[in-house]
Amino acid sequence: MPLPLPPAKDIPATFVASVKSWWSAGDKESAAAEERLLRKLPYYRPSGSPSSSVDEYPVVAHSTKVELSNPKQYLNTLTIASTQPSATAPPPAVLLHGYGAGIGFFFQNLAALGQWAGSRYSTVYAVDWLGMGRSARVPFTIKAKRGDIDGRLHEAESFFVDSLEDWRQKMGLEKMTLVGHSLGGYLSVVYALRYPTRVSKLILLSPAGIPRDPNNTTVPSRELVDTPNTASGDKAEPATRKKVESLRSDQKEERQKESRSRKLVTYLWEEGWSPFQLVRTAGLWAPLLVGRYSSRRFIGLDMEDTKAMHEYILNITLAKGSGEYCISHILAPGAHARRPLVDRIHEVKVPVTFVYGDQDWMDPDGGAASVENLRLAGNGKGRMYIVPHAGHHVYLDNPKAMNDLLIKELNRDF
Repeated sequence: MPLPLPPAKDIPATFVASVKSWWSAGDKESAAAEERLLRKLPYYRPSGSPSSSVDEYPVVAHSTKVELSNPKQYLNTLTIASTQPSATAPPPAVLLHGYGAGIGFFFQNLAALGQWAGSRYSTVYAVDWLGMGRSARVPFTIKAKRGDIDGRLHEAESFFVDSLEDWRQKMGLEKMTLVGHSLGGYLSVVYALRYPTRVSKLILLSPAGIPRDPNNTTVPSRELVDTPNTASGDKAEPATRKKVESLRSDQKEERQKESRSRKLVTYLWEEGWSPFQLVRTAGLWAPLLVGRYSSRRFIGLDMEDTKAMHEYILNITLAKGSGEYCISHILAPGAHARRPLVDRIHEVKVPVTFVYGDQDWMDPDGGAASVENLRLAGNGKGRMYIVPHAGHHVYLDNPKAMNDLLIKELNRDF
């Protein structure tokens, strides 16, 4: 049996508790926080545990740091693999998190995906992007001049997608189904454009950077102020024009509520600041600030899971800034892309599925337009869904509906 982990600490509610939490943060705590979430899988095998402890399951899970060609770079990777792999199995699914997040955010989706891997004799991976989560926090720099938008964009995109391609080669994978959330969805499309023969299909969860200019509806600040709907269940439904317009109407109402502080946010964004940098600047107060976010954002979880997610987010946020500084080179203020994917996605030849929450702050119109652009380019394998009772973190807000949809799309033979 693996050694037991200490329980997650209480979310700090006082400055003294915040100081204690800040003092204990670090790589060791980060690893423990991630493992608490991963150990919810009964077949997760911590480092050093005997294989006999998981032989009763059709899959086995473990995490490792996959070293890349650059010896200073590695990607933190969770693997859920069938114990009876088949040469005829579908390509593995690779989960790719959003901006500033990590593989732990998918903890409510891993069991369902593990069942898929076992039934299809395949593999599921969850990977931390370079410079995020618990992957290598290497320096992120841009050599292109400030006015060279395309040059800055290419360098920022390359930082991520080239390291993912390096990872694919190290893992010996021929093709992959990429399941990307938010920025991870954006980068999944970029990867498919750059390495088209390596992608089987794309499943994009509330992807960033799709529409030309969603500034009239998209309100990223809602991630900090919205209270998630705690309802769950119901099925994801195909996105009709009526559903898309209803969601955009709600977004416009929220847009009108934004304060004048947006001008300051815009300035800091263009200057290359990241929200995580601001949290780190708070020093001893940082755990208290993150705690307020965690208590609100994960209101639908039980207390132990909420505390576990808080410790996980706190530790990856306080880690050295790296890949997070990409954001202003890829997205302009308002979360629209410097070079929108709706104008680039027609070159994708594989099936593409867009998924949005019915309370999402990401503009779904870009997804609908992308499906149409794919069709006009001869790719009729684009589709789009709306998940009920869910916001931008659709996989967290309604995991049951999202898991059912993921399995459906992974099994779909187009």
